[in-house]
Amino acid sequence: MTSATTPAASTTTPELGEAERDRLDTAIHDLQAGASTWSSLTLAQRVTLLRAVRSSVAAAEDWAHTAAASKGLDGRHPLRGEEWLSGPYSVLGALDAYIETLSRLANGTNPLDGITIDRAPGGRTRVHAFPLTGIDRFLLSGYTGEVWLEPGVTPNGARPAAGLAQRTPSDSGGVGLVLGAGNITSIPVLDVFYELLAHNRTALLKVNPTQDALVPIYKRALAPLIGPGLLRITRGGPEVGAYLTGHPDLAHVHVTGSDATFDAIVWGTGAAATRRRRENRPLLKKPITAELGGVSPIVVVPGEWTEADLTYQAEHVATMRLQNSGHNCIAGQVVIMSSDWAQADDFRAALRRAYANAPERPIWYPGAPSRMHLATDAYPDALVLGDRLLVEISENDDATALQSTEYFAPVLGVVSVPGTGQEFLDAAVAYANERLQGTLGANLLIDPSTEKKLGAGFDRSIAALRYGSIAINGWTAFGFITPTMTWGGFPGSTIADVGSGIGIVHNALLLDRVERSVIRGPFRPFPRSLPIVNGGGRFSILPKPPWFVSSRTGAAVSEGLTRFRANGGTIGLLKTLTAALRA
Repeated sequence: MTSATTPAASTTTPELGEAERDRLDTAIHDLQAGASTWSSLTLAQRVTLLRAVRSSVAAAEDWAHTAAASKGLDGRHPLRGEEWLSGPYSVLGALDAYIETLSRLANGTNPLDGITIDRAPGGRTRVHAFPLTGIDRFLLSGYTGEVWLEPGVTPNGARPAAGLAQRTPSDSGGVGLVLGAGNITSIPVLDVFYELLAHNRTALLKVNPTQDALVPIYKRALAPLIGPGLLRITRGGPEVGAYLTGHPDLAHVHVTGSDATFDAIVWGTGAAATRRRRENRPLLKKPITAELGGVSPIVVVPGEWTEADLTYQAEHVATMRLQNSGHNCIAGQVVIMSSDWAQADDFRAALRRAYANAPERPIWYPGAPSRMHLATDAYPDALVLGDRLLVEISENDDATALQSTEYFAPVLGVVSVPGTGQEFLDAAVAYANERLQGTLGANLLIDPSTEKKLGAGFDRSIAALRYGSIAINGWTAFGFITPTMTWGGFPGSTIADVGSGIGIVHNALLLDRVERSVIRGPFRPFPRSLPIVNGGGRFSILPKPPWFVSSRTGAAVSEGLTRFRANGGTIGLLKTLTAALRA
């Protein structure tokens, strides 16, 4: 299960009252009028509107504080910085990137002008989509991002397609329904942006009940979209979701949630749903896109690591699982290690320490405690470390539950496959592709020397991973907060077998026919990222990224970076960088 939204139609869903139906119908009517307004706007006018949205988001001082409080994090909690980066920071970055793309189109230039486009393994076309600004090159040095397009798309074919619906701004996509995620506060907003900008659809956003406290903030921050009828925001439970997904005046549904939620929307529930599936008669009569999570792998490629490497990367893995208490669709869940790695026991010990020592925080997402119990029942010998579970699969253990259940809670598993070098990497890729549920994101940790030895074989392995987002020496969540990257499951899912979802979001360059995004980061932090000690690895100025759960100054740095993104200011940035050096 992932960031579940309110389930849609079922045989037990209560009917809405007449007054509630009238309220929702009025909102949809407003959005139909708004669709005409949007179609009449020039690209330059749309840029002006997005700049107004940016100003109102930048003024939303209480966004991160409200989100942290809703998750049980007080003003002194060391992990409260998560709500700055995954909330207003992500939204501001997306607005900046969309403004740049639309400005280029308005000026008659291509969104990809000046951006490197070359070939990726397998004859694919690759767009070097991050970093694109000087400040990102400096603050996030060592991190790069590529968007790989589907096989068959050439570099010359990528350019004329960039821009999607903004190439035909007067063609309306109608009114879409966004069923908002319940775990990360930027997701509903970013999904609304994509409806509007990639598809020319105005949007009715139904907020997940877990985010009701954010509704007043959303309405203030997005007021420039609400005023002209481009957006309406509503609360509600299953009965509202059921009414809206079946509404004849809504052209499209987008949901961030679980596959169970998706199936309830598309097929219904109970015996009737089984019959509809068998007869291929979906209950939903309109197109649907979805981001649904999965069981994400963390592949640890064996090499010769220093003690500092073992400690740092163990904290990296702990972060992938424990950020937001594991209530993330992209939380790493299964660590794939080599049973033949000479340092395997050392890394396991470092991982236990990092996992146990991370700050405690509430398990707040509905249903998470019951899923923790499922993991405990399946693995009674697992290590219970405070409020979290570490499952180390031995040779005689059955890993099926770990491989097929997205716990969406602080449950981390460790499995082993044989081999070293390319033999291990091939086995690990096969394990991830064939045994783990979903295709949303995969993470891979490899030291520079080992990657160099693998050469072209390493690139072939990356191409073989069937995931929509891949992070090499990073966490795929970095791709989530990077607006010019894309977000969604690997292509090929259908309503009958939805996997990690259908379609993509974010994608601020508005690229067509996307296959995946690939993030690359530094294996070692500053100062060990200096060339004299880094063994050919990537240089970074970050001693420890602020999103690490072990970062001592993560809260201050995350807030400082968000305020700099919002308002600029050299003095504030220098204070933030000073805090980062104490991480």
